[in-house]
Amino acid sequence: MRPAESSAAEPAAADPSADEPSAAEPPADRPSADGTIRTTPRSAMRCVRLLLGCGSAAELLGTVLDEGPGWITGEGSALYLVDAGGMLRLTASHGLPDWAHERYGVVDPAGDLPAAMALRLRRPYLMSPEHTGVDYPNRNVGMGTGMVAVVTLPMVVDEQPVGVLALALAHRGTVPRRDLDVLETIGDACAHRLAHLLDHADVRTLRLPAPDGGAAAHPLVSLAVRASGHGAFERDLVTGESYWDEAAFRLAGRPVAPDGEAPELERVVHPEDLPDVQAALAEALAAGGRYRIGYRMLRRGGRATPVEESGEVMLDVHGRPVRIAGLLSEVRRREPGPATAGPAGARTALLLSLTRALSRAVTVREVTTAVTDVARPAFGAESVVLDLVDEGRLLPVSHTVYGGPRRAEPTRSADLSEGVMQDAPTRSAPLFSQPTGPKPDGAPAAWAVLPLVASGRQVGSCLITFATERAFGREDRTLYSAFAGILAQSLERARLFDTQHHRASELQRAMLPRTLPALPGIASAARYLPSTEGMQIGGDWYDLLRLPGGRIGLVIGDVQGHNAEATAVMGQLRSGLRAYATDGHDPAAALERTSRLLAELDTDLFATCLYLTLDPADGTLTAARAGHPPPVRITGDAEALELALPGGPPLGVEPGQPYPLAVERLEVGETLLAYTDGLVEDREEDYDESVHRMLGGLELWARQAGPGRIGSPAALERLADLLTLNVTERRSRPDDVALLLLHRAPSLPDSLHTGSTHSGA
Repeated sequence: MRPAESSAAEPAAADPSADEPSAAEPPADRPSADGTIRTTPRSAMRCVRLLLGCGSAAELLGTVLDEGPGWITGEGSALYLVDAGGMLRLTASHGLPDWAHERYGVVDPAGDLPAAMALRLRRPYLMSPEHTGVDYPNRNVGMGTGMVAVVTLPMVVDEQPVGVLALALAHRGTVPRRDLDVLETIGDACAHRLAHLLDHADVRTLRLPAPDGGAAAHPLVSLAVRASGHGAFERDLVTGESYWDEAAFRLAGRPVAPDGEAPELERVVHPEDLPDVQAALAEALAAGGRYRIGYRMLRRGGRATPVEESGEVMLDVHGRPVRIAGLLSEVRRREPGPATAGPAGARTALLLSLTRALSRAVTVREVTTAVTDVARPAFGAESVVLDLVDEGRLLPVSHTVYGGPRRAEPTRSADLSEGVMQDAPTRSAPLFSQPTGPKPDGAPAAWAVLPLVASGRQVGSCLITFATERAFGREDRTLYSAFAGILAQSLERARLFDTQHHRASELQRAMLPRTLPALPGIASAARYLPSTEGMQIGGDWYDLLRLPGGRIGLVIGDVQGHNAEATAVMGQLRSGLRAYATDGHDPAAALERTSRLLAELDTDLFATCLYLTLDPADGTLTAARAGHPPPVRITGDAEALELALPGGPPLGVEPGQPYPLAVERLEVGETLLAYTDGLVEDREEDYDESVHRMLGGLELWARQAGPGRIGSPAALERLADLLTLNVTERRSRPDDVALLLLHRAPSLPDSLHTGSTHSGA
């Protein structure tokens, strides 16, 4: 896989956990830069982090293709940079034919080509397959390569154009808003990294050919930033690291650090303005997007310089802040800013911001996420460790949401302060370190331990550590004590929710198969994911049955409603349909009897259901459908098609209504997917568009897996993970999800039968 004009990104080191596919980060199995097949986990957050370390345009494009979401196909992708004459010049590409390099090597930003439109409109510009056929003379650019849509992303930093990133996508017709958010984040990361490279690297290594063939001067965007006297900064919110460019150090009157690491916020912000900055930062972290803060910066010698910080909080696909980048500029005449409320008002504003962030958290994980994403950066803390009381013991809960190379620091901090943490639940007042005396090796420079008390009982404790020494004044102690009370109440509420939701989910899981049976001639895999909103347990179920005569039965259904009643009805329907099926009734008759059974139960609920049988010997499928989504057949030619099965009403709606019986055939090497609507249903997207998008992803997966590999147990498990990835990356999951995969193999030894089921929270 490669950018045509420069060396590609080096393949990432193999993750030792990559042998076990994850529902959250499925393995990437397309060719890497060196042509080998990799199985390292990928995620949008990981991609952005790697982009920020790239050293060239070609490496940036290679990283996007290797580490970005799997629906970025790679074929027909390109990266343009703005040259000295203001033209867009093709700098790196993958999968573009020679004629495209000749015809579109230089693009006029004033024209109507997609790259120009994206840069002029300052927003992503999308092309459907029909558009790629019309806009480009060679229809093969958009057909037959796995590419079904193209997006061009403007790369702009501080209103100055840097270039355009064009990517081919495995989408049909439309691209969901959540995927556009991911693409825009990737484009922004590329833009900021390119601007940083152009600003810091030797200009001779970054010259682009000018329109007349001569050497170009340094790009205008970097010249504009330098001429303005602004300083650039970036903060990694995952690791806590912060960086300045040379201009920022000059603005602060400080010597340039060799590694560019910026001083802590407390060292550069005037003490009277620090509460305002923390409050404004907490608001920006909670909301994401652009922000602007005015404050006084302390220079060496004690002089204070009014500055304005203009930045943007970048979010990952889960909506969590991962990075801040922006500019620092000196304000010649101090404008009225956020520091006018006074320290007491600013601390109140900070507490309100933290309260709002915690009030939106429902689960314990969401509470700890709010603490690490909002409270930790706002306080300027190095790390935060949360311990909860569980059967008289303190158990850590925050490590699972703290990432990056400094992941071990909270554990080390907890170990160093273990005695204090263990003593915290017996106290009612917080403990603060004093900036006197020697510190043990590796101990934080300053720390605060907050007892967490809710409803008169100890909930846990919170350790906040700082990289620099500080004195905790009376106002600071009051602020941290109030924060401890709010945090304790949030954790207590979240623990109660988690307990109730866990019990309900376990009840539902207990009614589903623990494993799928190993059946001759087929491979299978299943997934179940409960809802994440409120107490919305549901009635989704699936089953794989041994039937008389060597046949196989596949059942999947969804009971209306999201409560305990739906789960109970689901259990009764599963048992009833299983009995009708094993008695030898065909799918139509079994559904008719199950519909009458539901109508006779003391409930107003109804259910959708799909029941089909397969004869592994000749591939004959008989199926009936009760208001349920039709199954999808993945052919040996990597096509994904919905089976045109006639359907009847949902179960329980018209008892006694017969269901039509359909006969199809599943060829050797073909795969069948049955699913509930929670897999594709999205509040932000039309249902049919979601289905078409899934079909496009299935076809892409089938092409990448290649002939002969589609039905292997590992490939089937990987496909199940890929199908659920889109669901697990949503901010919320209003419906539960069930899916069942069935592959007809020519002959599958018993030792290779797969019948796993995975459940996710």
